[in-house]
Amino acid sequence: MDGTPESPATRRTTQAAATREVIVEAAQRLMLERGYIPTSIAAIAENAGVAVQTIYNSIGGKADVLAAVLDRTKAPGPPGPVRDAGREQGSRARSAGEVIRMLAAEIVEVNARTAGVHRIITQAAGVDQDVAKLELRQSSRRLFQYGEAASTLRGLRGLRAGLSDHEAAAAIWAIGHPQAYRSLVFDLGWSVAAYREWVEKTLSGALS
Repeated sequence: MDGTPESPATRRTTQAAATREVIVEAAQRLMLERGYIPTSIAAIAENAGVAVQTIYNSIGGKADVLAAVLDRTKAPGPPGPVRDAGREQGSRARSAGEVIRMLAAEIVEVNARTAGVHRIITQAAGVDQDVAKLELRQSSRRLFQYGEAASTLRGLRGLRAGLSDHEAAAAIWAIGHPQAYRSLVFDLGWSVAAYREWVEKTLSGALS
């Protein structure tokens, strides 16, 4: 540390981020234990040690809190933007096969971390319009990201002739869908290793 005093604005930003993290952590714990509907904003506030209005000021309504919980589970650390899979692969991969391996690893890693939260979203979407909109936004975001992965594959001559970037993105979206992970791993008892092998082989077969 250089000993420079922290400015009041910086200190407020740091405190706000810390408060947000405490709120989201409490919400994640309660929603996973109780479910979305039984978990009230008041319960989250009590568990986080903050006022109810602080949650609305810091994050928003309950669906916004659930979105923040999902972001938190996608990557370690404080809630933040989802990693951009397409750009990450594009900057690191040297071959189409490497892109597919990275993409499969990313799908498995994110689905494993977010499975519980996606279960909550699926259940709540049927009774809460705001959560239904969240589910649609997340689905659209994944499709957009997979479009960038498809573009990367095309640049490496890794897409099958006649397959458009849009079609390739839709194939990746379907193969990597969180529901497929839950069905195969949770419901049918596949190991995560078997699921990952299936994802990689199926991506390769569908795209190249």
